[in-house]
Amino acid sequence: MVSKWLIKENSYYDSVTLMIITKEIEARDDVENAVVVMGTDLNKDLLNNVGLLNDEINKTTANDLIIAVRMKDESKFDEILAKVDELLNKKKSDAGEDYTPPTLDSAIKYMPDSNMVVISLPGAYAAAEAKKALENDKHVMLFSDNVTIEQEKELKELAVSKGLLMMGPDCGTAMINQVPLCFCNKVNKGNIGIVGASGTGTQEIMVQVHRMGGGCSQVIGTGGRDLKKEIGGLMMTLGIQALANDDNTDVIVLVSKPPAIEIAEKVLKTLKECGKKAVVDFIGGDDELIRKYGFIAASSLEDAAYKAVALAKGEEPKDAPIFTESEDKIDKLAAKEREKLASNQKYLRGLYSGGTLCDETLKLFTKEFGGIYSNIPLTPEYKLEDNKKSYKHTALDLGDDEFTVGRPHPMIDSYMRQQMIVKEAEDSEMAVLIMDVVLGYGSNEDPAGSLADHIKLAKKKFADRGQYLCVVAYVCGTKADPQNYDEQVKKLEDAGAVLMPSNAQAIRFAMKVVRGVIKC
Repeated sequence: MVSKWLIKENSYYDSVTLMIITKEIEARDDVENAVVVMGTDLNKDLLNNVGLLNDEINKTTANDLIIAVRMKDESKFDEILAKVDELLNKKKSDAGEDYTPPTLDSAIKYMPDSNMVVISLPGAYAAAEAKKALENDKHVMLFSDNVTIEQEKELKELAVSKGLLMMGPDCGTAMINQVPLCFCNKVNKGNIGIVGASGTGTQEIMVQVHRMGGGCSQVIGTGGRDLKKEIGGLMMTLGIQALANDDNTDVIVLVSKPPAIEIAEKVLKTLKECGKKAVVDFIGGDDELIRKYGFIAASSLEDAAYKAVALAKGEEPKDAPIFTESEDKIDKLAAKEREKLASNQKYLRGLYSGGTLCDETLKLFTKEFGGIYSNIPLTPEYKLEDNKKSYKHTALDLGDDEFTVGRPHPMIDSYMRQQMIVKEAEDSEMAVLIMDVVLGYGSNEDPAGSLADHIKLAKKKFADRGQYLCVVAYVCGTKADPQNYDEQVKKLEDAGAVLMPSNAQAIRFAMKVVRGVIKC
C-alpha cells in the first residue's frame, strides 16, 4: 500500500459534503483508506488515527482542503483526485449557487437581510460560530453535535437575552414558516405547532400529523439537552412563547424525554400561560403532571399526533389505535413470523438512526418485558459494556455522539448500520431485527436501497444455518418527501422486511413476534 495526498489551500467545503465524498472514495476496491477533510485540529487527529498524517498536512489551516488516500496503486491517485473534483463540482451544481460564502462573516455580508443561520461544523468550532451569529442578531439552528453543555447554556442565555431562537446543539429538525431546515419531512401546512427536544421524534409527529390529514404551522427544535437542569428548558419556553404569538398556530405539541420535575413545571406553566390547546409527550414521563396543568398526555409519538389532529379539527381527542390493522390480522402475521424461528432464537435487536425512535422503543419494550440494553439506556444497569456489541435484548441509537465523530449521521450515511446489520447476523440467538428508515430533506437519497442488500445478506446468513430472521421496519416519511415513499417501502418489502405504519406499531409488532420465546 502507498499513501498519497493533496492540499488545496483556501478551499472551504462543509463537513457533511466531505464526509459523503470520503465514503464514496473509500468504497473503491483499490482504496484502503481515504480522508477528504478540512485542515482542522480534529480532522488532523482523524488523519493521525488512520496513519495518514504527515508534516506537510500538519501545517494546514482550517481553510485548507486535504485529500489523503492509502491505495494499492499510486498511479490511480490522479483518477481519484479527478473523482473528488467531480463530486465537489456536483455538490456545487446541486446547490444552485454561483457563490458560496466561505465564512459566516462573508455570508452575513452577502445576505444582510437574512435572520437565520444554520451551522454544521465539528463541535469544537461550532459554538464560536453560533455565538458570532447571535451577536449579529440572527436566529441559530446548531446542527452540530459534540458541543459542551456549558457552551450550550452560554449560547442559550445569550439568545434569550436577545429574544432569538438558539435551536440545538445537535438539533436535527425544524420548519420555520414552511421552510425545512436540516432533517425535515415535507408535510401539509396546518395549524399545529411543534416544539421538540427531539429530532426524529419531531419528524415522527410531523409525518403522522400529515398522514392523518392535519398540517403543521411551525416546527421548532430545541436540541436534546434543553430540558436538562443545566439548561433549564430555555429554548422550549421561548419556542412556546413564539407559538403563542403565532396566529397560524391553534394547537401546540411538546415532545421530549422526561425533564426534571422543576423544569417540567416551568415548561408546563409557560404552556398554560399561552392559552392554547396542547398535547404533551414527555416520552415515558409523568402523565399525571401533564394532566394537572390541564393538557393532554400522549402515550407515544403516534398518539401525540393523533390527539393533536383531533384538537386541531375541534374534535374530542381519543387514544390512537394500538394497531391500524385489526388486532386479529396483526396476531396472525406475528404468529406466522414466530413459527419460522428456531428454538434458540429469543432476542430482539434494534438498529436506529433516530435517537428518539430508539428511546420510544426502549420505553415501550421495558413497560411490557422489563429492561433492554442500549448505548442510551433507561437505567444505568442496562448500559452496554461495549456499545458496538449487543447483549441479550438490545436497541442502539447509531446517531448518538459516539458514533458520529468523524463521520456523517446515519440518516445521511448508512455505512455504520450496514456493518452492524451484518455483524448482528452472526448471532444465532437473535430473533427479530427492527430498524427505522427516515426520509425527508437532508437524509440519504435512497436510505432503503442502501440497506436492502445488507438485510438480504443477514437473512441469508440465518437461512444458511437453517434459521429464519424476522426483520421489522418503519419508514418515517410522507409521499411528498423527495425519496419517493412508495419505492422506499417496496425496497424493504422486497428485501424481506415486515413494514409497519409507525414506530410505535413496529416495536409492538416486534414484541408480539418474540412474546412466546422471550427471555429478559
